[in-house]
Amino acid sequence: MACSHDADMAPAFHPTLWGDFFIHHSPQTLQMSEECMKDMCSQLKEKVLGVLEACNTTNEKLNLVDTLQHLSIDHHFDEQIVSTLRSIHASEFNSSSLHDVSLRFRLLRQHGFWVSPDVFNKFKDEYGAFKVEITNDPRTLLSLYNASYLLTHGETELEESILFARQHLESMKSDLEPPLAEKVKRALYLPLPRTLKRVEALNYMSEYQEEPMHNSIVLELAKLDFNLLQRLHLKELKTLSRWWEELSKEVGLTYSRDRIVECYFWSYTVYYEQEFTRARMILAKIIAIGAMTDDTYDVRATLMECKQLNEAIQRWEENVVFLLPDYLQKFYLKLISTFEEFGDELEPDEKYRVSYCRKAFQILSSNYLQEAEWFHQNDKPKFKDQVKVSTICSGAPWACVGLLVGMGDTATKEAFEWALGCTDAIKACAVVTRFMNDLASFKHGKNKYDVHSSVECYICEHGVANDVVFGKIGSMIEDAWKTTNQARFEHPGLLSVIQRVVNLTTSMPFMYGDQKDAFTFSTSLDETIRRLFVDPIPL
Repeated sequence: MACSHDADMAPAFHPTLWGDFFIHHSPQTLQMSEECMKDMCSQLKEKVLGVLEACNTTNEKLNLVDTLQHLSIDHHFDEQIVSTLRSIHASEFNSSSLHDVSLRFRLLRQHGFWVSPDVFNKFKDEYGAFKVEITNDPRTLLSLYNASYLLTHGETELEESILFARQHLESMKSDLEPPLAEKVKRALYLPLPRTLKRVEALNYMSEYQEEPMHNSIVLELAKLDFNLLQRLHLKELKTLSRWWEELSKEVGLTYSRDRIVECYFWSYTVYYEQEFTRARMILAKIIAIGAMTDDTYDVRATLMECKQLNEAIQRWEENVVFLLPDYLQKFYLKLISTFEEFGDELEPDEKYRVSYCRKAFQILSSNYLQEAEWFHQNDKPKFKDQVKVSTICSGAPWACVGLLVGMGDTATKEAFEWALGCTDAIKACAVVTRFMNDLASFKHGKNKYDVHSSVECYICEHGVANDVVFGKIGSMIEDAWKTTNQARFEHPGLLSVIQRVVNLTTSMPFMYGDQKDAFTFSTSLDETIRRLFVDPIPL
C-alpha cells in the first residue's frame, strides 16, 4: 500500500474522463417542460395506483409489484406495495405454478417477510429433485433461479435450486427468443437480486414495451419519471463537480484519483430517489474524501507522514495541523471543514450524526496506517489479520455509516450504532467489496503501491494453487451475500436502512466484476454514466 514518492511525481492514475463536462453540460431540450412532465407524472401515478388497487388476484398483485420494481418506479408506491405484500404474506397461497411461488418468495424476502424454502417442496419428486417437466420451462427456471439467490445460511436446498436452474438455463439459452433471451443472459451473468436497479430498469423498459400484455400507463410513467429524475441528477452533478473543482484547487493533491463523477454514481446506486438529494450529495463527498485519504496513504506519504496524518485525524483539532508536512496541511483542514459542512446540512436534532461519521473515518484512518506499516516493512500478514484490516480499508464500513448521515428519520441513533459496529450486513458489504476488489486486482495486476492482498496472503500462508484460493474466497463472498439476505429478517426495525446497505453491496459486482476495478480504471463506466445521467429516454 503506502509508498514514499517525490512530491512532483507523475500521477499514479489516469485523469478523469469527464473533466468539467457536467459543470457546463446543458441537457437536451425535452418534448415538454419539466412542469408539464411533473403534472403528467402525478396524473399517471394516480392511474397506476388505480391499477394496483384493481388487482383481484394474488398473481396479478405480485406481477404488478415486480413490474414496478423492474421499472424502478416502485418508490412512488412504497406504502401500497408493503401493504400489499404484508397481506399476501399473511394469506394462504396454494398456487400450482412454480413461477408464481418463486416470484412470491423473492418479493416477500426482498421486503423482509420470511418465507420458508419448503414452499418449493411440492414441485419435487420423492427423491427431492425438481420434477422433470420444469426443465423445459425457461420462464419458470428463471424465476426459481432469481428467487433462490435470496438464500440465507444453511439453506442448502436453495443452493441446489440455483445449480439446477443454472444448468438448465445454460443449456437452453441459445435457443431462446427475445426478450426472454436477454433476461436469461443477464441473470446468468448476475442474478436479479445482485443487479443494479437503475441499470436493470433501462434494460427492462425496452423489453417490457415488447410484451403484448404490457401496461402503457405504467411504461409511460417509468419513462417520464426517469427523465425527470435525470434532470435532478444532472443539477446535482453540476453542483458536486464545482465543489470538487474548488476542493482540488485548494488542496492540490494531484496524485489522487480524480473520480468525482464516479463517486456520485456510487452514491446514486444507494439512493436515486428525489427525496434523497441531501443524502446522495453527502455520501458522494464521503466517498471522494475516502478515496483521497486512501491515495494519500497509498501513493504519496512516507511511513512517518502516514503516522503524522493518522495522529492528526485521531485528535481532530485544527491546531495540530502543524504536525503535518506542508502538502497535507491544506488537506487536513479541508477534511475538518467538510465535516463541518455536513453538520450545516443537518437539522439541529440530526447534528449528532457527524460524530458517528467522524468516528468511522478515524477507524478507517487507523487501518490505512496498519496497511502502510505492512507495506513499508514488506510484511505479509496472516490471511485472517489481513482480512480484518483490509475489509475496513475497503471503505465500505465508512460508506455504510456515511450513507446514513443525510437520510431522513429512519437513520436513528440505533442505526448509527449498528452501522458503526460493523456487524452482519455492514461486515458482509465490506467482505464482498474487499474480496471482489482483490480478485480483480490479482487477475488484472495490482497497483505497484498496493499492500499484499488477501489473495496473496492466503496463497502464501496455505501454499495452494490460484484456483483453490479463488474458490475459497468465492465461497466467502457467497457467505457474505447470505448474511446480507439474513439481515433483513434479524433487524426488522432497521429494514429501510439495511436496504440501502444492500444497495451498496449490490454495486460491488458492477464495480469489480469481470476482473476490473471500474472506479480506478473508470473507462468501463463511461457508457453507463451516459445512459443514466446524459441521455434521456425517448418518450
